[in-house]
Amino acid sequence: MTNPDPALYRPELYRPCVGCMMVNTSGLVFVGKRIDGADTDFWQMPQGGVDPGEDLEAAMLRELEEEAGVAPRHLTILGNLGRELFYDLPPELKGKLWKGRYIGQRQSWYLARFTGADSDIDIAAHKHPEFCEWKWVEPAALPGLIVPFKRPVYEQVLAGFRGLI
Repeated sequence: MTNPDPALYRPELYRPCVGCMMVNTSGLVFVGKRIDGADTDFWQMPQGGVDPGEDLEAAMLRELEEEAGVAPRHLTILGNLGRELFYDLPPELKGKLWKGRYIGQRQSWYLARFTGADSDIDIAAHKHPEFCEWKWVEPAALPGLIVPFKRPVYEQVLAGFRGLI
């Protein structure tokens, strides 16, 4: 479940996270298929945890480099949502992910234009890759590609960045 009002949540119960909608010059969005979900047909935008004291923009750039192998020189940051989006894990995942410390995530989202070539994307660049495949998709396709419990977040990200894509 998502809610745009963080005051309704206890933030300490939600893992701090940053995500990026990376769009190419044609307005298509980068998505990757997680290695641990290779047998499913769910795709996601790059996202990951924020280290204690880490700047959100720096965390976003780090995540893009780790998950997509994209160097910051190939990006132009277009904006951020300016608010956190929350989601709860489904019951079957609570207590299993993140050593049971969190019941969901609170995500800060950025929009970045990818200015490089497809050859500048390397999902195997990090020693622990997260994606086994990647592709460019139409923005409107995003909510249908993500696992269902994250769909409301993707709908809000899409709505928030629609005018900037």
